[in-house]
Amino acid sequence: MADQSAVSAGKARVGSQNIIQIADLKKIYQLGKTSVEALRGVNFSVAEGEFTVVLGPSGSGKTTLLNIIGCLDRATSGQYLLDGEDVSNRDFNDLAEVRNFKIGFIFQNFNLIPVLNVIENIEFPCLVRDKREERAKLRERVRAVCAEVGLERFMTHKPDELSGGQRQRVAIARALITEPRLVLADEPTANLDSKTSDQILELMQRLNREHSTTFLFATHDPRVMELARRTVRIKDGLVVPD
Repeated sequence: MADQSAVSAGKARVGSQNIIQIADLKKIYQLGKTSVEALRGVNFSVAEGEFTVVLGPSGSGKTTLLNIIGCLDRATSGQYLLDGEDVSNRDFNDLAEVRNFKIGFIFQNFNLIPVLNVIENIEFPCLVRDKREERAKLRERVRAVCAEVGLERFMTHKPDELSGGQRQRVAIARALITEPRLVLADEPTANLDSKTSDQILELMQRLNREHSTTFLFATHDPRVMELARRTVRIKDGLVVPD
């Protein structure tokens, strides 16, 4: 049974400003005859516009939590509200729509499509939506976001013609083009040198300030931790109190 004080603390943070609200979340993986509790009753919330880092050693449940928040996986039990909407028991087709409209992803390996240029990589998430916007309007938005992240001169380049920092800027632009409520960044500086990492972090901070986009990081990078407005630690499948 979940600790009632922790559940109460989690509920106390519920409000119109919370974009993430998780209560008594559990995730159990069945490996043959063995059950592994990755999450053991997590209570966690993130307010709109936060710049938050989730920390935890390997095996702590950090990745599992991020996957559930990103609607890439579902919990065994508990409740998850994203932007006030309960997505705990939505089927995977519905979750794909939630991901495409409400969540942007930034990965440490960039995950760009090699055969597409910068513009095409950025606009791709919008092209797989059921309801597509007019192509000319989308291209205009893509060019605007390219300018915002400093890619104006590289819009026709393909990923193998870009530096690591430039590829990460493409990944950030791709995450932002869908105008998400939440951006999840998994070790976004892991493959970058320190100078480039600082530039990318400064860019994400600026976007957070100017657009109030909520950023949630999973990282071991001390530079990211220093810049975070809030740090959340997870250990043995439970969130350690702030």
